[in-house]
Amino acid sequence: MSIQEPDQNCVSSGDRGGFFIPSDTERDWAGEETGERVGIQQKRLRGALDGLFRAVRCESESVRPEHISTLVEIIVRNFRKKETSVSWAHGDQDGGRKDGEVTGELDCPGCSLFIAEPVTVACGHSYCRSCLEQAFLSKCKKCQEELGEKHLLRANVVLCGLLEKWFPEEIHKTKRVAEVKELLRSKHFSPALSLATQLLDSDPSNIRLRVCRSEAYRCLQHYHHALEDLDMCVSVAPSVEVVFCKAKLLKEMGRVDESVKLCLQCLCVDQEFQEARQEVENILCDLLVPTCESVQTLEECSEPSGLIRAQSLRAHMVGGVRGEGLKRVSSAPQLGDKGALLKRKLSGLEVGPEVVETSDTKHKKHGVISAASACSDEDNLHLSVPRDLLDPSDFECSLCMRLFYEPVTTPCGHSFCKSCLQRSLDHSPQCPLCKESLRLYLASRRFSVTRVLDDIIKSYLCEEHAGRQKIHNDETKELSDLENNVPIFVCTMAYPTVPCPLHVFEPRYRLMIRRCIETGTRQFGMCISDAHKGFADFGCMLHIRNVHFLPDGRSVVDTFGGKRFHVITRSMRDGYYIANIEYLQDQRVEGKEELQLQDLYDQVYNHASVWFHSLENRFRNQILQHFGPMPEKEMDIQSSPNGPACCWWLLAVLPVDPRYQLSVLSMTTLRERLVKIQHILAYLQNTQHERNTHAQ
Repeated sequence: MSIQEPDQNCVSSGDRGGFFIPSDTERDWAGEETGERVGIQQKRLRGALDGLFRAVRCESESVRPEHISTLVEIIVRNFRKKETSVSWAHGDQDGGRKDGEVTGELDCPGCSLFIAEPVTVACGHSYCRSCLEQAFLSKCKKCQEELGEKHLLRANVVLCGLLEKWFPEEIHKTKRVAEVKELLRSKHFSPALSLATQLLDSDPSNIRLRVCRSEAYRCLQHYHHALEDLDMCVSVAPSVEVVFCKAKLLKEMGRVDESVKLCLQCLCVDQEFQEARQEVENILCDLLVPTCESVQTLEECSEPSGLIRAQSLRAHMVGGVRGEGLKRVSSAPQLGDKGALLKRKLSGLEVGPEVVETSDTKHKKHGVISAASACSDEDNLHLSVPRDLLDPSDFECSLCMRLFYEPVTTPCGHSFCKSCLQRSLDHSPQCPLCKESLRLYLASRRFSVTRVLDDIIKSYLCEEHAGRQKIHNDETKELSDLENNVPIFVCTMAYPTVPCPLHVFEPRYRLMIRRCIETGTRQFGMCISDAHKGFADFGCMLHIRNVHFLPDGRSVVDTFGGKRFHVITRSMRDGYYIANIEYLQDQRVEGKEELQLQDLYDQVYNHASVWFHSLENRFRNQILQHFGPMPEKEMDIQSSPNGPACCWWLLAVLPVDPRYQLSVLSMTTLRERLVKIQHILAYLQNTQHERNTHAQ
């Protein structure tokens, strides 16, 4: 929430602060919200304060920053409403862009700089390796998806090769920055400072080097030099991460007021920036509930800020965190003296959205601007793909040897066409190039397109991509034909309207099911095996209702029967059978034949119902579990080209040889089918009667 300077309209002589609950006549929160929404604000604030006071009074547990998380959330939300825009977050992003030219595809979403040592995450966006190593980056800046196990990801091999070819100087700079970071990581701060300074003398525009040098200065407690470097970085290439680094530095210098404001500005730009939120919680926790140790430490600071002075003063006023003053405050519907102190000392948060500029930094401003002018104009420009160095062969999939189509990148850093990689994983859960295990990648079923590669291909290789797109469309059209080259699953009998669950584990059928889904037909033919022809002459189309993929690539496919068909010709495609087919439908009858057919249907249905209900419970339950209940009796038995559904349900559940079932499936007259089923039911009834007779 934004806190305003006390004035006669909002603070009484009792010195109530910015966190008090306004009464009916005191509505300094109601400038933008009124009525019910204000009531909700008051309730949330009251609950946050009550929770804080309960934690303060609790003898068994010390107050922690999470106890004021709700209070901080209210502050952040209200601050965000007033700070609708943050100047450093809205720099000129289009500098140097020509009309119609796509720029920024080689920028890291994390730091907005040239993407150094690119690593592609699960959502398909690519980041600098150094950005991914930051703990605060847990979600993608582009799509807000979780980044997952970042430490398992390796650099994108194709992108690294392209960048080394296109921008050798930038890659060289990246390697030198990596040397400085390694020195910092090993806590060799002085050598890191010397190397960073040496490199900056020849490359003053390198923002990454300047941030590294600032960190070296900070670790050596040369705070003012560190602040100068960060001020320059913010003025030239502002980002949430750089501003947060400055906020932490200011806190370490004792300038907590400025640190809080910068953290809040970071949260205005990135609401998911948890480290900035935690910093605000920690600072306010130290202010509202000071301990003896924190007060002593803060009093020793050489540059006490307003918040620190307020904290020290308040600690002496209340005589400790559980003094009488706090007890008095906790019983009132406002924060009281401590709220007034916080209100006065945080009043600087209203000055505007700019990055904090204090008296200590004003006299350096001219020097910082002069140093920033040393940065070339290229710093504010996005590096674009050099067209003269573009070579379509650099974008070829190593599996199909064609231009990437929907390129995806594995955790080991290798890129392939999406369909090519999926086909490879059907056979083995390993990378086709380095043979590293991709079991976790396969289990996730993400296969997100690598955005950088896809954007470059579409923007700079338009003709090649159009040709590749045409090939893909032609293949998809051919796979979508439901009369010619229909995919055939050779397994079991299937019948119209009857469920047919399948466990798919063979690589060829994994590919077949995936193609049926991708083309949108969601259909394939089912036939039983034939020793001479490969599969039977008659079958049934199956419609895919749902597919449940297992972690190892297998799948459970929920299907139900559709049209019957007769096979005309057979052939193979990618390991599975395909066929040209013609669909079957029952011959219609009229007049007297129709009445006789209806009578026969009624007899068969009643006979089947008696047989089903006479089964033992365990058999009946198994049928119900696998095939569902017996279909209802139909009034118009010729409305469907396949006849009434109960005939197919009975044919599926009756204990009959598949060859006999196949002969019934191929019939195109309903009368013949009913007669066959009637004979089967009569045989089963006679067999049961004989068993009962022998048992007696």
